[in-house]
Amino acid sequence: MPKHLLETNPIHLGMGASAIPQPEFPRDERAMQWYADYSQRHEGDGAEGRLVSLFHFSENWTGWEMHPAGDEVVVCISGRMVLIQELDEGGFAQTVLEPGEYAVNPAGTWHTADIEGEATGLFITAGQGTQHRPR
Repeated sequence: MPKHLLETNPIHLGMGASAIPQPEFPRDERAMQWYADYSQRHEGDGAEGRLVSLFHFSENWTGWEMHPAGDEVVVCISGRMVLIQELDEGGFAQTVLEPGEYAVNPAGTWHTADIEGEATGLFITAGQGTQHRPR
């Protein structure tokens, strides 16, 4: 049974309770193409597919993202993260996450994060149709 490092090789959870290791995730300008290729590889799972990934952060996110196909679970593994959600009625909600705590970004909610020092987060994402915009 091969083993993988979640920070470099995310895993796809798909239909039929499948768990499929993914190719190495690039930490540069090729990242958006990786996501596009991921969507094509697993489009048959539709909104039921989930991408499980692990990221280490040392600075605030530079953009916003939104996942229209389903909720996203964010688990703080280490450090401290401040999740910021844009509210439908205007304004923003902020949730501080410390190790072991999690929050949910509801489907269709634009979100970003501020990082206090360094932090590591585990993400379980309904990635189909994900959108990005600058912060």
